[in-house]
Amino acid sequence: MSLDLIDVEPPGRDRYEHHLVRFAPVAATVVLNDRDEVLLMWRHRFATRTWNWEIPSGIVEDGETLKAAAAREVLEETGWQVESVEPLAYSQPIGGMSNAEHHVFLARGAAFVAPPVDTHEADRIEWIPLDRIQDMIDRREIVAGVAVTGLLQVLARRP
Repeated sequence: MSLDLIDVEPPGRDRYEHHLVRFAPVAATVVLNDRDEVLLMWRHRFATRTWNWEIPSGIVEDGETLKAAAAREVLEETGWQVESVEPLAYSQPIGGMSNAEHHVFLARGAAFVAPPVDTHEADRIEWIPLDRIQDMIDRREIVAGVAVTGLLQVLARRP
């Protein structure tokens, strides 16, 4: 992450200075199993002092593809390995002041291979029925933007 003061000159407008927060891209994955359940992590976010359910996500490392990062984050944070991921959604969560990009993927199926490497990432890891997700979002049990974006896309695409 870096903070820059940049010179902005929009077409047909006056030039001005604006702060820009630069981030590395984020890859996240909604993992669904054959029982129509989604893999979620219960975790604490110190910046907002909140507990909530999230999907696996993290920063794309230098030289890593978005798909590889998405699969790696699932394994590191949950211990579940996905065979493949497919693009699901893309968002720029704070475009007015940041270059942040969230790339959300969908994985159908996963195999448990080992306890998570990143033990600080979650207090609990559970498979939650997809039918419960909208109510969890409504009750603010799922609030992370990347998780809400991905999960709402899955719900919107259901037959």
